[in-house]
Amino acid sequence: MMLLDTFPPTREAALSRLSAVRPSDYARSRNAIEGAVTGLSPYITHGLLSLPEVLAGVSSRHSLDVQHKFVFELGWREYFRHVWAFRGEEIFESLREGMLPEACYANTVPADIRQAATGVPVIDMAVRTLYATGYLHNHARMWLASYVMHVRKVHWRVAADWLYGHLLDGDLASNHLSWQWVAGTGSSKPYLFNADNVARYAPAAWLSPGSVIDQSYEALDRLARQPVRGGRAQHEVPSVSPDLVEPPLFTGPPSDLAWALPDPAAVADREVWLVHPWNLGELPASLHPDTVVVGIFLSDFHRRWPWSERRWRFVASRMAELATLRWHGDSSSFGMR
Repeated sequence: MMLLDTFPPTREAALSRLSAVRPSDYARSRNAIEGAVTGLSPYITHGLLSLPEVLAGVSSRHSLDVQHKFVFELGWREYFRHVWAFRGEEIFESLREGMLPEACYANTVPADIRQAATGVPVIDMAVRTLYATGYLHNHARMWLASYVMHVRKVHWRVAADWLYGHLLDGDLASNHLSWQWVAGTGSSKPYLFNADNVARYAPAAWLSPGSVIDQSYEALDRLARQPVRGGRAQHEVPSVSPDLVEPPLFTGPPSDLAWALPDPAAVADREVWLVHPWNLGELPASLHPDTVVVGIFLSDFHRRWPWSERRWRFVASRMAELATLRWHGDSSSFGMR
């Protein structure tokens, strides 16, 4: 499990993590929960590192060809961004027909899943890890998504929105299109997993023998294709007493972070450079010394896509290093449409 301080919100921390990447270890063990994953995703999502910079940084230290697993993973992230640019809001709708009609799926995530109280260790550990760190290994994300959709019959979009809110590295394209891949609405077939798969890649606390996922793939495929009796699914699993409270999500930064409403008078007749949550890398060396750097959060975006406090603080801390002024307001208050 990643520790709380694994992702310091600094450029130095991002570069340190980049220098520690060992592509051969990554290719060999990346599917294991305790494998040599890079942990670069929060820094890539928020622009402390760019994809070309990551590729160049690793290539300068290690021999990589275009078929390397590490290069493939960077390629997937770039591909998802291109799909989003091309399809726009369509990525938030099913791109093709899934295993069941959409009406068969629930439109809320059941409380026992949100409270890590399903009684399926791999799922409960994934949710606990998510809340504790704001991060999940990609394999754990796939297991969680597959269980939520194919076993519990929750609509992929509802569940994808829920996960996005808690992820430190939440990227709308990668997150939502990955959920579609698992659902089978963005791929040729759905992703299924069973207890044997968990046992191969996860530590002891995650193992789930005797649970609902301890079945053959054929049985799990039948389960995924079977509508819940009575129509749309919205069942909960009465297993263990929940002792975990889901962290709240917020539509704006915590009040102690010194954010203000946009004030055009403060930048009148001045050159301005805007910094937003997805471009938190180095400021251009060519900026005039008198340029006012303004950090912005768009409140209309965050009313739709709220964040955890951990993510607000990660982004706001880095933005405070870059921006003299930090504003939070609707896009119209910044002259955007």
